[in-house]
Amino acid sequence: MSSAISVSSLYKTYSTGFEALKNINLDIRHGEIFALLGPNGAGKTTLISTICGIVNPTSGTILADGHDIIKEYKAARTKIGLVPQELTTDAFETVWNTVSFSRGLFGKPANPTHIEKILKELSLWDKKDAKLMTLSGGMKRRVMIAKALSHEPEILFLDEPTAGVDVELRRDMWNVVRALRASGVTIILTTHYIEEAQQMADRIGVISHGEIILVEEKDELMRSLGKKQLRLHLQGKRDGVPDSLAKYGLELSPDGCELIYTYDTQKERTGITALLKDLDKAEVRFNDIQTKESSLEEIFVSLVRERK
Repeated sequence: MSSAISVSSLYKTYSTGFEALKNINLDIRHGEIFALLGPNGAGKTTLISTICGIVNPTSGTILADGHDIIKEYKAARTKIGLVPQELTTDAFETVWNTVSFSRGLFGKPANPTHIEKILKELSLWDKKDAKLMTLSGGMKRRVMIAKALSHEPEILFLDEPTAGVDVELRRDMWNVVRALRASGVTIILTTHYIEEAQQMADRIGVISHGEIILVEEKDELMRSLGKKQLRLHLQGKRDGVPDSLAKYGLELSPDGCELIYTYDTQKERTGITALLKDLDKAEVRFNDIQTKESSLEEIFVSLVRERK
């Protein structure tokens, strides 16, 4: 089966000589949630805009469900829905009319039942006759998603879908995205909220300086690049770490009340067993143990920092 999106040897160079995208090769599977992460200026929006046919590539090939986005533009674009960062539509238009109009732009016949279904799923039904200018920022974001879904796309791009909305609305929108994926829609999102990617994505892609530096299953990424910390709350304050424990690279907290052991999640945990035995031999007593695992945000920051 072909990929939902297949990008091969993609470059985008502007007239100024700036290379926004450099040799992008990426395959996005049908039915997955793929999160594209990267710092400001990394090329996230340029990549999405190029795949969606808004920005012309300098070279390379992009297929949307097997359709070339340049040679078969109409067929490719019909497969794709795009939720941009900003709402660009008539502020004096109603919610119902703007979503219905978006469906018509793709040559789809009127389907009030489908439009009603979308608006209800996005909690916009009671606002269907409201003018866009009267809506809150969060409601406008929902309208953008409704517009993108109006022509029943199989692939949905979400460019910073929850930027500037409150936590409660953000979680509501996560539920909407999960429901879309469950219905068979492929979701590609960019986000500055790493928690969003950690909660929702099946796979993670990281872009930096216009290059894809990593594509990995989220769980495997957390396992292979994450670290864990073991924090031992000591029974008494210490001035230093015993020499017999030097091989573990233990850190003593500034107040002398905790010992901190950091280890790769890939390593065998027998090291912890050995540590506990050696702590006992060294007569280092503790009252409690806490563990902490690296977050996706910490892994992301580490990856981007290495590329600078």
